Amino acid sequence: MRMMNTGEADLLAALHDGLWDQPLWSRFLGLLQGATGAATASLIVRPKEGPAVHFHAGDSLPLALQEYFTRDDDAARLLREGRVYAWDELTAADQGVRTFATPEGFGFRHLRTLRLTDANDAHAWLTIAGPRDMGAASAALLSRLGPHLKIALNNLAALERERRRASISSEMIGRLNFGWLTIDARCRIIDQSANVQDILRRTALLRHGRYDRLTFAAAAIDRDVAALAKAFAQDPRIRPRAFRLCQDPWMDMFVTAIPDRQPSGASPAVAMLYLSGDRWSRDDRCEQLIDLFGLLPSEARLAWAMAQGRSIAEAAHDLGLTTETARNYSKKIYAKTGAGGQADLVRIIFTSVLAII
Repeated sequence: MRMMNTGEADLLAALHDGLWDQPLWSRFLGLLQGATGAATASLIVRPKEGPAVHFHAGDSLPLALQEYFTRDDDAARLLREGRVYAWDELTAADQGVRTFATPEGFGFRHLRTLRLTDANDAHAWLTIAGPRDMGAASAALLSRLGPHLKIALNNLAALERERRRASISSEMIGRLNFGWLTIDARCRIIDQSANVQDILRRTALLRHGRYDRLTFAAAAIDRDVAALAKAFAQDPRIRPRAFRLCQDPWMDMFVTAIPDRQPSGASPAVAMLYLSGDRWSRDDRCEQLIDLFGLLPSEARLAWAMAQGRSIAEAAHDLGLTTETARNYSKKIYAKTGAGGQADLVRIIFTSVLAII
């Protein structure tokens, strides 16, 4: 394999780091333009579905040539993948190019272009162009960059796929009123799901304190979580713990060690906290049960208490009812909701739309 010089090493580093540039690959294209003396260095990516995207350094690639690369009956059928084409070779392969443009009409006389496809059948065109001949060395450089560009395009496709999945998962978790944070051994927040700030705004039970420390209003919980974080830093096999933060609106938390923590030390996070809470108070939920199942207010209050895991006798005591009255109410609740018992009532309530509002 040919050893690359320092300039090419810089190009490769910029190419693979370009997934994080804004716009994408801006530094790579700038270095490529400088290395070849081109007036423009351009990367056009046309996904299998949807519009093409044009990235460039220097002058923009002429619109007519962009359209040629990205039209539905494009040169992908005529130009071999991985081969570098000069202008004359491009027009020789597809005489249609001559019908709409000449290099002088584009403002340059010389061009080198390389076509690639990624794992999702997206086409990409890497092109350098300018007023003077860039020589065989520039064509050879594009050819050597081709396999690395293909890897970068596949990585971009994988990254976009994971971003999309993460976005969908985040939306679903947010609607279910779940959130998560990771903390280090000193209880400093390292990362969090997108909806955690909304959860923190709705409650005074926990907050993002000074020096990024997660703090709890209840001193006992604050001490216990701090002790757990220190313990997980030493031994991730320590037993996880669950905490009830509030009864109304209901909120609880599960604290566990970071799963599959890597020994590289890339992240200082040692513990993950899963938060689950209700956006609504008990009175709000009772009103929603009235709307959803046609319960009377007294029945809705009992149904919500039972859905919280209270037995009929416990719920009756909490609501100031006799056990016999509560049993009569429960029969009406089961009839109106279609539940076959208390366990079925819990399932029906928490798999209804109440779970996402």
